[in-house]
Amino acid sequence: MIIKILGLGCRNCNTLKENTEKALKELDIEAEVIKVEDFEEMATYGVMSPPALVIDDKVVSSRKILKTKEIVKILKKN
Repeated sequence: MIIKILGLGCRNCNTLKENTEKALKELDIEAEVIKVEDFEEMATYGVMSPPALVIDDKVVSSRKILKTKEIVKILKKN
């Protein structure tokens, strides 16, 4: 599983990354977490307003700082 956090390095993007890592740990799932800060790459996902969460190249959330519980629910579906 490859998870990307799309954002420009702001506090909200960092919080989303931290919450994602907590959710992965809680579920005991190994995944590669990549922070994408390049605007052109973000645009390829159709994201113009970060932060966004991408799981295996599918945007599952954008413009929202998901809480750990919310990310756990999303990961369980995937």
